[in-house]
Amino acid sequence: MDRRPGPSARLRLAVSYAGFALFAGVLLLGTVWVILLQALPEVAVMPGGMLVRSALERTLGTAAVAVLVLMTVFGLVGGWVLAGRMLAPLTRITDAARLAAHGSLSHRIRLDGGDDEFRRLADVFDSMLAQIESHVAAQQRFAANASHELRTPLAISRTLLDVAHSNPAHDRADLLDRLRTVNTRAIDLTEALLLLSRAGHRTFPRETVDLSLIAEEVAETLLPLAEQRRITLDVTGDPTRTAGSTALLLRMVTNLVQNAIVHNLPADGTVTIHTEPRGALTLLHVENTGPPLAPDLVPTLTEPFQRGTQRIRTAEYQVAGVGLGLAIVHSIIRAHDGTLTLTPQPTGGLGVTVLLPTTPHRHDLSRPPPRPQA
Repeated sequence: MDRRPGPSARLRLAVSYAGFALFAGVLLLGTVWVILLQALPEVAVMPGGMLVRSALERTLGTAAVAVLVLMTVFGLVGGWVLAGRMLAPLTRITDAARLAAHGSLSHRIRLDGGDDEFRRLADVFDSMLAQIESHVAAQQRFAANASHELRTPLAISRTLLDVAHSNPAHDRADLLDRLRTVNTRAIDLTEALLLLSRAGHRTFPRETVDLSLIAEEVAETLLPLAEQRRITLDVTGDPTRTAGSTALLLRMVTNLVQNAIVHNLPADGTVTIHTEPRGALTLLHVENTGPPLAPDLVPTLTEPFQRGTQRIRTAEYQVAGVGLGLAIVHSIIRAHDGTLTLTPQPTGGLGVTVLLPTTPHRHDLSRPPPRPQA
């Protein structure tokens, strides 16, 4: 943005200091002048002889002008030095902001000194830079992973079409089935990416939602999948209300329960869904049996395209999920000002605890977004 050049803040402060010093000097000298003139007679007998009042006024006037000039110069010089010292932290913050505007996010101000306004501003700016750097790095990883994931089904489709083109006798029904599978995978991945972006922007209407009803609906919907894998679903708890998007919270619970079913024991496993109110918070807990999880693996599960077990790929690219289940869950929880805690079970499996506020929070930019806890 183009702006008209103007005096710097340091110059304005120096002139203000000098102006205040000059005003104080004029007030002080004026007061002394009035007192002396009221106390002195027309003619005063001094040790060196007689002094006429008019001569005394001229002497005092000359001295007053000289003092005021010296005070003005001293006020400008002293004000310039003091303003420079006072604005030095602001200069460091400005330099840091300029570097950030040119794409450098790794530096920090780390301002020393007491807990004053400049120190608090610098600390907030450092915290903001750390959050922006973290978000940019996460977006770069996400973009790279998304490009890789989207490229895979497209490459498989091209390979299948090349094979069919080179071999006209190839079974077209089998080709269509494989293309349908790969296309469904690409569509699911694209929809998951769009949902992840929508939840991150917080642009959705909020309404009162009962998580216990959503949990029952999800359990009923996923019951055939659980029965197919011989998994027992158990829904417990009391009515628990929160404020948010019904569609997003439904997707959150669906992803949690579906992950709990898929990443479970080969047979005879269990999934427990529990809801309960906790004062100003609403609790949702999903726990499942399954293989043991390494503690250092759990914090990475909410990263996009991360899975608790090694990825399995076939020629038809038939895999369970697109690697965005818990990433979407984490994004939805953050959009609702909640917290997510992942706890590996000692005997295997994972416990997921979600805490959401019963009433919507006013979004505070100075408050960092909640992160998943392991």
